[in-house]
Amino acid sequence: MKTKLMEVTVMASNDQKQQTTPKRHKLSHSDVTKLALRSLLNQSAFNYELMQGDGYALSMIPALKKIYGDDKKGLSEAIKANMAFINTNNYAAPLLLGLEASLEENGAPRSTIDGLRIALFGPLAGIGDSITWFTILPIVAGIAASFAKQGSLIGPIIFLAVYIALFFARIPIAHLGYSVGTKSIASIRANSGIVSHAASVLGCTVIGGLIATYVTMTVKLKIPVTATHSISLQKEFLDHIFPNILPLGYTFLLYWLIKKKHVSALWLIIITFIVALVCAWLGVL
Repeated sequence: MKTKLMEVTVMASNDQKQQTTPKRHKLSHSDVTKLALRSLLNQSAFNYELMQGDGYALSMIPALKKIYGDDKKGLSEAIKANMAFINTNNYAAPLLLGLEASLEENGAPRSTIDGLRIALFGPLAGIGDSITWFTILPIVAGIAASFAKQGSLIGPIIFLAVYIALFFARIPIAHLGYSVGTKSIASIRANSGIVSHAASVLGCTVIGGLIATYVTMTVKLKIPVTATHSISLQKEFLDHIFPNILPLGYTFLLYWLIKKKHVSALWLIIITFIVALVCAWLGVL
């Protein structure tokens, strides 16, 4: 009896959620194609605070407008969530855009959508750069250059054809991401907690890698031991305790200033620039 009562309560609760949750509209085949072409806007507003964040949100806006319809609040939250730090390969970006569009369309939790975006943009950047900029284009450029060196028009024609092919490859890549998201939405919903946690862990790993890659701080000070020997504070002390401890600590300091003290990122960039100049002038860094 209690079990039946609980089932009825759960069903009533679900019905109430469906009634209060605004209906989300489906994207058509052409909508996903437009989303793929709008991925060209990814770097249209590139900046040091969000990298591709503004351009990524701009690419998503038409799809989000159709999905949310008259739900202005939901649309506002979705656009705001997309205006976050992201930096990925432009040829791989349509996969992420298509995947996110399908998750938005099917009403996946906001934490899951944001977690997957943060977790995937780093690996996709590495894979995309390896395939396009470090494999396909250099090989094709070498072949094209050999033809061009002999005075043949085949060289530039080959390179242009491959470049155009990569350009239009955005369309099937976006449809692939959309299809994968649509097929996996049931599994994501059933395991949303696990997916969110896994995405958060992977996202933290990606951010940690970005800190070690993008932030560089090296102490030049040396401690004299004898008249002929001195110890490097960086190599023989800090690196032995914790490699890259200064970049990590400085990043956490900036994060604390943004999160707790609400300091503008622009001011932090200016402060960082001044600190770098002063420390370089003093010979500290």
